Amino acid sequence: MKNLPIGKQRLSRVLRQAGDLIDADDVASTLQIECQVANQLLARWTKQGALKRVSRGLYAPSPIQSVESEHVLTDPWVIVPSLFSPCYVGGRTAVELWDLTEQIFKDIVVFTTAPVRSKHQLIHGTNFTLKKIGQQQFFGTASVWRSRTKVLISDKHKTILDMLEYPAVGGGIQHVSDCLQAYFADDQSDSHKLFEYASRIGNGAVFKRLGFLVDRFALDPMLAEACRAKISAGLAKLDPGIESPRVSTKWHLRIPDSWAKLT
Repeated sequence: MKNLPIGKQRLSRVLRQAGDLIDADDVASTLQIECQVANQLLARWTKQGALKRVSRGLYAPSPIQSVESEHVLTDPWVIVPSLFSPCYVGGRTAVELWDLTEQIFKDIVVFTTAPVRSKHQLIHGTNFTLKKIGQQQFFGTASVWRSRTKVLISDKHKTILDMLEYPAVGGGIQHVSDCLQAYFADDQSDSHKLFEYASRIGNGAVFKRLGFLVDRFALDPMLAEACRAKISAGLAKLDPGIESPRVSTKWHLRIPDSWAKLT
């Protein structure tokens, strides 16, 4: 590091102290300078290409011209809390982490209670898919450490229920169905927890989809009956994104032709 220019030596000190993401406060506290001077340094390092602006006031090492190779931002998860909190990683992204699918998706799905201006955002070279939720839906999370950043992620049970409520964030109902079957094959599956979470969510469509799939694949007859007792009279779609001309009268669900043929 001694061979680096003085400016990059100072930046390297800041990155070692603060981690993958830095702001003016990090620069000021590490280098013992005023915030105004820290902001000037951040602007200079960004202009030089050593940093890349991630969001307002937040910066990450440039993957092209990083000051030291270990400071390249290789894990985009580390910027999630700073960008979208209160939030958690979920849906098809979480199901990959929980090893309930073999599919690989290119985006990161984030559930947030914060205002969402755009559902799809490209930030620091990574595609983020955002789902706005209410505060009452913010539960069932676990913590994972990515580098030195703690990131919330939906636990296995909440991941399944979120995908049943919003099949699009699960990659579509066929993939959600595959993940549900993998969940029941997992030694940490818990039908009581699924029913408890579904009750907390309070969306009748979740009980209909969960009950229908559990019944269809004979995963848990008792859970299927418990879900059936909770369904409302109105019709919901098995997958809101798919044309669904058929009706399952048992589950009050509109289902695609391809699913009707599985009976």
